Amino acid sequence: MNFQTAIFLAAILMNSTAIAAAPAGLAIQEIEQQIVARYDGRQPLQWGEKVAGVKTRLDTGEKVMALTLDACGSARGRGVDARLLDFLVQEQVPATLFINSRWIDANRELFKTISANPLFEIANHGTWHKPASVSGRSVYGIAGTKNIAELVAEIEQNARRIEAITGTRPKLYRSGTAYYDEVAVEIANTLQHQVAGYSLLGDAGATYSAAQVTAALLKAAPGDIALLHMNHPESGSGAGIIAAVPELKRRGFRFVRMSDYPLK
Repeated sequence: MNFQTAIFLAAILMNSTAIAAAPAGLAIQEIEQQIVARYDGRQPLQWGEKVAGVKTRLDTGEKVMALTLDACGSARGRGVDARLLDFLVQEQVPATLFINSRWIDANRELFKTISANPLFEIANHGTWHKPASVSGRSVYGIAGTKNIAELVAEIEQNARRIEAITGTRPKLYRSGTAYYDEVAVEIANTLQHQVAGYSLLGDAGATYSAAQVTAALLKAAPGDIALLHMNHPESGSGAGIIAAVPELKRRGFRFVRMSDYPLK
């Protein structure tokens, strides 16, 4: 065991909920081994979108909200809502973008462009867009990560890909489907990620019409985190957001990135 590995293992053993350092020089396989050693045998008791440790709101009473836009990267989910992104830039509306590894591969130059814009915070949406499980639990017919090692790879591989391109390691993680067990959430924390849920369902997986998206967003309360998508230009998501933003501003809302405020 080298010195870096020893430090990493010691941090995990001291406190399972602490965010431990994961040195850039430490191989993913080594990290997997150390986390498996710490969490092996833990049986999760919770499964869902709001299990223990998932952050669902901004911790503030100010009239602010966070738009979070997922880019999921499936065969039918590698598109780009360019009109929506152009609107956010034109109107100077910040957003947190949860980007999947496969979407990056399909849109590498665009990813470089948007990640360089300080309006946008880049967050981790996984390598294969799987629900975050330590036992392969499924939801919506999508199999979750089958074990601890695969969960670590799901999070860490994409975190390193994002960091290699942008120079910044993401601090937020949202799993594919936004489902978790509570052990998976602890492991994400150990990998230096807060787990990002939501309090306002904005487009129901890019299935809402534009009118439904607008109506959902206009129900916003201070501190809301809205879950939406930026990878389905054929959906109502973009048009619904574009219609809602001016009215929300008129009502006194400001838009922020998730990391601009503490989370709860």
